[in-house]
Amino acid sequence: MSTGTADLSVTVKSTVPARIDRLPWSPFFTKMVIALGVAWVLDGLEITVAGVAAGVLSQKDTLSMSSGAVGDIATWYLLGEVVGALVFGRLSDRLGRRNLFMVTLGIYLVGSGLTAFTWSGHGSGLVFLYATRIIAGIGIGGEYAAINSAIDEMMPAKYRGRVDIAVNGTYWAGAFLATILQLIVLNNLSDDVAWRLCFLLGPVLGAVILFVRRNLPESPRWLMMHGREEEAEATIGQIERWVADSGHQLEDVPESKAIEIQPDPGVGYLALSKVLFTQMPSRSVLGASLMITQSFLYNAIFFTYALVLTKVYGVSSGNLPYYFIAFAIGNLAGPLLLGHLFDTVGRRKMISGTYILSGVLLVITAAMFKAGSLNATTQTICWSVIFFFASAGASAAYLTVSEIFPIEVRAKSIAIFFAIAQCFGSLGPHIYGRLIGDGTDHTKLFWGYMLGAAVMIVGGVIAAFLAVDAEGKSLEEVATPLGFVRKVTEAAGMATPDGAATPRGFAKG
Repeated sequence: MSTGTADLSVTVKSTVPARIDRLPWSPFFTKMVIALGVAWVLDGLEITVAGVAAGVLSQKDTLSMSSGAVGDIATWYLLGEVVGALVFGRLSDRLGRRNLFMVTLGIYLVGSGLTAFTWSGHGSGLVFLYATRIIAGIGIGGEYAAINSAIDEMMPAKYRGRVDIAVNGTYWAGAFLATILQLIVLNNLSDDVAWRLCFLLGPVLGAVILFVRRNLPESPRWLMMHGREEEAEATIGQIERWVADSGHQLEDVPESKAIEIQPDPGVGYLALSKVLFTQMPSRSVLGASLMITQSFLYNAIFFTYALVLTKVYGVSSGNLPYYFIAFAIGNLAGPLLLGHLFDTVGRRKMISGTYILSGVLLVITAAMFKAGSLNATTQTICWSVIFFFASAGASAAYLTVSEIFPIEVRAKSIAIFFAIAQCFGSLGPHIYGRLIGDGTDHTKLFWGYMLGAAVMIVGGVIAAFLAVDAEGKSLEEVATPLGFVRKVTEAAGMATPDGAATPRGFAKG
């Protein structure tokens, strides 16, 4: 077997991309989506469990933590996500998707499992708690980079958009599951036992999925791009046999659809960031805009919705889960019901449409809020409708940054834009928490909602001009590989995304 070291002096001719893109849907892809897509379920579960546990960790019969210390649990987790995305994004591009999505899930299992054994909310116990949240976040952050890359690279072009959007949207399935867990566990067991069981649910689910992942292959595209031609051929051959065994007749792929590439050793974040914003400026602006705007809106509303319901509308903490269930269902339904339109109607129309529409609906809701026309139920219904569209758009943001950059730097590109989004998104809770105050001044929060609406509309307008029409196209057609030499039927190379020459001289570092 190959050591995995690319021979830079040899070009590789392969039909792997064309063979993947002509595959029909089969049980193999269903299994792959379940095994890999659980990452977003776990993330939604973790964030929501932390919010659920926040209500009891300050009590004397649990960890007796201060409100500020409880609030920092989410902060340390998000910090871990950023670190994990950056570290494992680079390693995934270098060492492979499969190697990393096994490791990152294992790290998450350890981190989240250890959280349940925290012995105190002070001193060494508090340090242990925060450390375990960082570890869990590192695992999930690494999952984002490795798994988005793997799904995109192994999914046929005609299904890529809807599958990626649906998978990203399952974050809200995890949030929904955590809310149901709250109603069952927290309301029927002692607080000190219940919060620990809540944090153990994710590791139990992850351990089951770990065994399913063991049988998933490496991305044939990644193998091809790293000079491991024999392994790439063997892997795509095995996938084709699995598909054929499910009753599908596969057509042969002619050599005219082959491409030639030269393996590339990869680039570091400093060089990559420079090239992304100089050689691929429109795509970089698009990716950053979509990620920042959706992250700002989501963090602003999601992390403060409980404050609005309790302080503005007087909802008791015991009834909050019922309102959140409706919110989670709206967020989950959007990607599942609208996802196929991103492959049929098109990326540009759907991304810009979902962003702008969610912003306009938020403007209308903000006006009704200021006028005093809403109560807790109607406010929740409005949020559910708004985020039905915003959730599909936000999932499309992750799809966008994972498909519009070359395969050799795909995971690192995802990591960069994920980190940028998290940094800007963290401003949302900070700003909106202060706008809510004691819940009596609706004017401040009205202008806060208007700010969130404006941010989303701006993201939609940018998408209308800069979005890439990637629907139904091979990844190599959407983003020319850095090591691209030529198509077999061509005598010269292809142009790169923003019209620059093929970046064969990509700076290393």
